[in-house]
Amino acid sequence: MRKEGDILSAFLSVDNIQMIYETPAEETVAVKDVSFTAEKGRFISLVGPSGCGKSTLLGCIAGLQKQQKGTITLDGRDISQSGGSIGYMLQSDNLLPWRSVWRNVIIGLEIQKKLTEENTAYAENLLKKYDLWQFKDSFPNRLSGGMRQRAALIRTLALKPQLLLLDEAFSALDYQTRVNVSCDVWQILRRENKTLVMVTHDIPEAVAMSDRVVILSKRPAVVAKTVDIDFGPHRPDPIEVRRHPRFQQYFNTIWKELIK
Repeated sequence: MRKEGDILSAFLSVDNIQMIYETPAEETVAVKDVSFTAEKGRFISLVGPSGCGKSTLLGCIAGLQKQQKGTITLDGRDISQSGGSIGYMLQSDNLLPWRSVWRNVIIGLEIQKKLTEENTAYAENLLKKYDLWQFKDSFPNRLSGGMRQRAALIRTLALKPQLLLLDEAFSALDYQTRVNVSCDVWQILRRENKTLVMVTHDIPEAVAMSDRVVILSKRPAVVAKTVDIDFGPHRPDPIEVRRHPRFQQYFNTIWKELIK
């Protein structure tokens, strides 16, 4: 049972969400009753069996589809009123091959007619801060997988979203690159003080990157368990934290819940 104070302090609040897909022949309940919160600047991971509704839930938070029941609020307002406050990254970086890194980074600003001097300067600073400025005139096919993901993240951050949604954003990368890129993304989002909700099938990734892991049941999804992740006040980065004594304990807790 959630306490009233939790709702008041929540930056993102997902309350009793239900999502049903209907066809002429049948209806399928994808998400039955899901509630969780995220405070500003916190990282939340959603894990659960394949097909349990994780991406469906993320789509509802993004405002891409409307749930049949329940409410989702961001900073006290219904998610439908969030405007450009939400950034969404999918499995593919979706960089346009005929545009340079710079022109890929600013494409969202162009589409939303926000290509102002201030926003351009902000995008330039992000590229410089995160070591892609020297590649600004390169095309995506000249970049490594990790660099492409960084470019995609900067494209998202250039729009100054308050909430970032990642849907298996690292799954197309090989393991070593995936670990390194997830560490890069974690560090960037921490520095930029962003709030993150991430869907992943990778339990070590969820533990390494998150402040809280929400475990969903088989479809129709309900919250089976919520695990708060605490590695102390000076939390190591997602690579270093894998050596922490509590890392395996968190992994085991989540794994046991998933195989029930």
